[in-house]
Amino acid sequence: MAQPSTSINVNDPGLITLVNKLQDVFATVGVQNPIDLPQIVVVGSQSSGKSSVLENIVGRDFLPRGTGIVTRRPLVLQLINRPGTTNRTNGANKEEDEMKQSDVGANLDEWGEFLHIPGQKFYDFNKIRDEIVRETDAKTGKNQGISPQPIGLRIYSPNVLTLTLVDLPGLTKVPVGDQPKDIERQIKDMVLKQISKTNSIILAVTAGNTDLANSDGLKLAREVDPEGQRTIGVLTKIDLMDEGTNVVDILAGRVIPLRLGYVPVVNRGQRDIDNRKLISSALEHEKAFFENHSAYRNKHAYCGTPYLARKLNMILMMHIKQTLPDIKSRISSSLQKYSAELATLGDSLLGNSANIILNIITEFCNEYRTVLDGNNQELSSIELSGGARISFVFHELYANGVKAVDPFDQVKDIDIRTILYNSSGSSPALFVGTTAFELIVKQQIKRLEDPSLKCVSLVYDELVRILTQLLQKQLFRRYPGLKEKFHQVVIAFFKKAMGPTNKLVQDMVSMESCYINTGHPDFLNGHRAMAIVNERHNSSKPVQVDPKTGKPLPGGGRDSPNPQSLDSGPDNGGFFGSFFASKNKKKMAAMEPPPATLKASGTLSEREGIEVEVIKLLINSYYNIVRRTMIDMVPKAIMLNLVQLTKDEMQRELLENLYKSDELDNLLKESDYTIRRRKECQQMVESLTRASEIVNTVG
Repeated sequence: MAQPSTSINVNDPGLITLVNKLQDVFATVGVQNPIDLPQIVVVGSQSSGKSSVLENIVGRDFLPRGTGIVTRRPLVLQLINRPGTTNRTNGANKEEDEMKQSDVGANLDEWGEFLHIPGQKFYDFNKIRDEIVRETDAKTGKNQGISPQPIGLRIYSPNVLTLTLVDLPGLTKVPVGDQPKDIERQIKDMVLKQISKTNSIILAVTAGNTDLANSDGLKLAREVDPEGQRTIGVLTKIDLMDEGTNVVDILAGRVIPLRLGYVPVVNRGQRDIDNRKLISSALEHEKAFFENHSAYRNKHAYCGTPYLARKLNMILMMHIKQTLPDIKSRISSSLQKYSAELATLGDSLLGNSANIILNIITEFCNEYRTVLDGNNQELSSIELSGGARISFVFHELYANGVKAVDPFDQVKDIDIRTILYNSSGSSPALFVGTTAFELIVKQQIKRLEDPSLKCVSLVYDELVRILTQLLQKQLFRRYPGLKEKFHQVVIAFFKKAMGPTNKLVQDMVSMESCYINTGHPDFLNGHRAMAIVNERHNSSKPVQVDPKTGKPLPGGGRDSPNPQSLDSGPDNGGFFGSFFASKNKKKMAAMEPPPATLKASGTLSEREGIEVEVIKLLINSYYNIVRRTMIDMVPKAIMLNLVQLTKDEMQRELLENLYKSDELDNLLKESDYTIRRRKECQQMVESLTRASEIVNTVG
């Protein structure tokens, strides 16, 4: 037998058993356990005596041993206390004798069960060791690699306290043999992932005959638990310390204090293990050591493996009791989350393909119209979306873009003067001609075509954006072939609508530039323009006053301009002023022919300045009318030929291109992601449902 006592009184193992059941439930969903369960995680370096501590707690040899990394997968060790068999049936002793041929400690009261081999009992603990090695190699191979996938082992015995421990690979520094070069980082990441969970109690195993400050286990524990609130220290190899030294200061918390304290233990040495010394004998030796040692005899009741097991049992039960409400809440919220995701993934049994395609097309078209009209139930309070973005294109981007087109940034005053002269032909004009005005205003109206076509392009981009958002729905992630076909058909439909829309917008610009309606009620006519310019011109002249009386002189005020001042003879500058200014009278009399290129180079005369100002006033007045018309009409044209058309004809277009019997099954072929994710969610929902039933049994 492993330990002298036949049974141990346990306070209440129900809470630990409950967590054990939860661990079993979530073991089927792999390493991505959605619930952080209370557990004791064992960490320490390879040489710290981690395995010996666990075997002493169990009271049996069952862990693999050897050089290098022996524990290469997390071992979830569930210890379950059960009463020993008092009445043996006939033949039981014979069965025990057969078991003891391999394991001298084998008996009918102690056995192990693996989660991956349900129902099979291992009475021979040597076979438990062999199965751990076999299952480890099955996942990691024999190249000393590691895996985060846990091995679940449950041990039933009257000689253990109900307890759950997670044994992790020992921390190492240098790769040995075929170990991966980054083995240290891999193990550290695995350990940190386990101990970072706030519901984990950290059991940091350290050799007592080494400097505590260099403890790998405590160092990692301090990274995630700097205050030492959920770390308990185990000091091994106390019997190997130099004479006159002890760990009393550590136990008293004067070195590295931990809220849960330290427990010193004495394990079997390598020679004891090689000689197959029974753990029961080792525990007797440990007990005698602490009772007789001068430094520990007064506190021997708080030393050794039995005390460590009781302490861990009590800590785990208290921890479970504190975290149980949070566990219930997390299970409930996770169940809702995965149930909702499973519902969106849909049932794998589809039904009639034609009806499904028809329903998807109808739903898509309804959502498309809803997003454009702003009736979406998922309206964002953070950013504009759907039809609101199109409105922004119309009333902000396009309106401001058209207003930013200045008719005079490309046509200067000197250019207007040249056009005025050219438009008057061989006879100097008596009045400001309409030909020059129409020529210039038509040129500037055509400049509005580019921002108008740009507006069409921007609205097209917004429709594509809406399409992309709608295709992000879970339904289309489920059917990638259908999603691709939808995208292809709708984009082609948008592009088909772009042609007539661009043509209509171009025609609107051509209409405006084709016919200049000077009879428009908002247009500033020529007489009014001339009056405004004259008023400006006269207001800039100084008023002549009588020096004696200080009153304006008659005929010298602003209202009586001198007709002579409007002459633009050659001596007054003007268009030809510079041409004649460079010639003397003799050359002028020679009447040399004009140059091949005759350009204006002189300054504007007063009359020319007035004429140019009148033309600019008329151009500006008419151009503002055209701008207002374009800002109003172009969005209407785009809405008619692009937005409204796609809203009205989307369903017909999709039905024509998608509702074909020979393609329906291919379109409804599910993605690998959907099939895999549905299976994962189904497993998770089943596990969480069972977990919910388990935790609800506790009041």
